[in-house]
Amino acid sequence: MLQRVTAPLHRFAEGVAALLLAVIFVAFIVQITMRYLFNAPVGWTTEVSLAAWLWLVLWGAAFVLKDDEEIRIDLVPARAGRRTRRVIGVIAALAVIVLFGMSLPASWSYVSFMKVEKSATLGIRMDVMYSIYLVFVVAVIARALRHLVRGPVKASTDLPSSGSASAL
Repeated sequence: MLQRVTAPLHRFAEGVAALLLAVIFVAFIVQITMRYLFNAPVGWTTEVSLAAWLWLVLWGAAFVLKDDEEIRIDLVPARAGRRTRRVIGVIAALAVIVLFGMSLPASWSYVSFMKVEKSATLGIRMDVMYSIYLVFVVAVIARALRHLVRGPVKASTDLPSSGSASAL
């Protein structure tokens, strides 16, 4: 049931990420074309690219990446038993909830304050630009809460090989 609801939302999130990537690509092509073919560089393409990149990274981390696709340092949990991994996971989830939760009021205050600033070329209000960070923080907290309630989506059972740097 939950999968039926979340699958279209995940596809939508992937579509937004793909659109942001396309915006970056088009702005890049426009910048190259204007600079090298017409000898008339434009500054707005850099601003569009930076804004789209910011939103792409935080949007992707909040909604597109799945738990098993995140990069994690798991030297201790990978070698621990199932119960110890669960305890470490609970401690880590609680730490994420507490730390990101503590940062949320200050982040809200900063993003709200940034309404007085505008970007140099396009005049985009900076609170709009940085609002994606608040969405990211809430999504990270929600993911950690889900981890507490349901446990890890997929436990890591892969141990590093003897030739890997983490085994040294």
